[in-house]
Amino acid sequence: MTEQQTAYDFASWARAYSQRTNRSLAGARFTPPKDADSGFAAQASQWGMVPDDDAPGLPANHGGQTSYTEFPGITDPRSIPDARELTGLEAMEHAHRHMPVLRELMRRIIADGVDFTGVRIAVCLILEPKTAVLLRELKAAGAIVGVFAEPSDTDQRVADQLAAEGVIVEADVAWTAEQTHRGALRLLDEIRPQIIIDDGASFARLAATERPELMADLIGVAEETTSGVRAFQAMQDAGALDFPVIAVNDSILKTGFDNAHGTGESCVTTMQELLGSHAFDGARVAVVGYGPVGKGFALRVRALGARVTVCDTDPVAALQAVFDGFAAHDIDEALEYADMVVSATGVRHTITVEHMRRMRDGTVLAVIGGIANEIALDRIPGFRPRTGLDRCELAVPDGPTLTLLAQGDGVNYTAGGGNPIEIMDLSFAVQASAVAHLLTHRGTLAPGLHRLDKATDRRIAAAALETRGYRTSHAVDDNGYDWTLTRFKEAR
Repeated sequence: MTEQQTAYDFASWARAYSQRTNRSLAGARFTPPKDADSGFAAQASQWGMVPDDDAPGLPANHGGQTSYTEFPGITDPRSIPDARELTGLEAMEHAHRHMPVLRELMRRIIADGVDFTGVRIAVCLILEPKTAVLLRELKAAGAIVGVFAEPSDTDQRVADQLAAEGVIVEADVAWTAEQTHRGALRLLDEIRPQIIIDDGASFARLAATERPELMADLIGVAEETTSGVRAFQAMQDAGALDFPVIAVNDSILKTGFDNAHGTGESCVTTMQELLGSHAFDGARVAVVGYGPVGKGFALRVRALGARVTVCDTDPVAALQAVFDGFAAHDIDEALEYADMVVSATGVRHTITVEHMRRMRDGTVLAVIGGIANEIALDRIPGFRPRTGLDRCELAVPDGPTLTLLAQGDGVNYTAGGGNPIEIMDLSFAVQASAVAHLLTHRGTLAPGLHRLDKATDRRIAAAALETRGYRTSHAVDDNGYDWTLTRFKEAR
């Protein structure tokens, strides 16, 4: 078996498992089949999987047959029930079972005396089963919870189920842009939020600009994304940020796992669903942006045979890419030869019309992670995003015809199931910690950006280890740090 064949074998297995269960392969334990060469292990390691036959976790392999403890007797991931075909309630319960960190952390937060009773919380996130678990936990703790989502970010079965459970829902896949705007304002008017959980800083900025009379009651905002933190930083630099914002995105438990593992993995498997299992075999892929998302994606598609070029404006990031074994070039140079162009920056107009004109006919164009118009589709005359169209031709004025994925939106959450459950379990644990921090320090936090301390990250990580049957090591009694003890003093 060649290394490339083992890559295909693993990629097919990984794609089927992750798409059907919305479970992550990152950090899972596995044993390659006895007849596989080292290539299988090498490819799997780039997805964050660790070879270990005896360790607990999924998947486990015995005698060349892969078994799944969640689905006894099933050896082929393609025969696992597809989570995308469940009812809203079933999908939410499936997510609930696999989010023990959030549940345990909420239990500890409440035990510590943080009171959610009657707190009005407005949530603007991608509305799908994993988000529903966070909303349910906040509501169960006593908060008054409402949620808004864009049509392309809405799982209607989940929206309907949450509404039936008493959550205020303003989200509908059939809304026009005008209806979407009105829905967001309705949520603000109805819930009059004291805390906002935001994605991209859009909802809080809407409140500040169009409902300024509500801001007096705002305790603070918990911001989920890189692009959102960037927007709030710009507000702060301009002297316009007059409320506290917790930069959830800056927690290592979010960025180090959600971005690198979650988005990096789910974008690959979603693109394989759209383009075919072997889509990355020998493909020349230009990855624009080498943050955690871009790096996670680049490592995985290289494992599937892609030839990756990284384009980043930051020389430090470009150098990191080179030391990780990738070519680093200017975007204009890379685009002319790329079979696929993937934007991973979270910056508006990363890919301009002029960039698109440099591409060849048929080039695949996609956004991973993403914000609105990260690809400058608003500059393409006549282009109107169409919900549910996961792959289409894009005729560039005076340029080539490209293959656009997910209408230029984030491919993993628009055309796929979003980040895996275990990843969002960590991200939403950070969100819950941020809300608890805002409530605990209510009235004392100065306006501006704030970051959770390392103790919070360690607390979440400890809970995550514990729920998986692992733990940290202890230190010996006499190895405390003594700053007065140098090698010279010790030698004497």
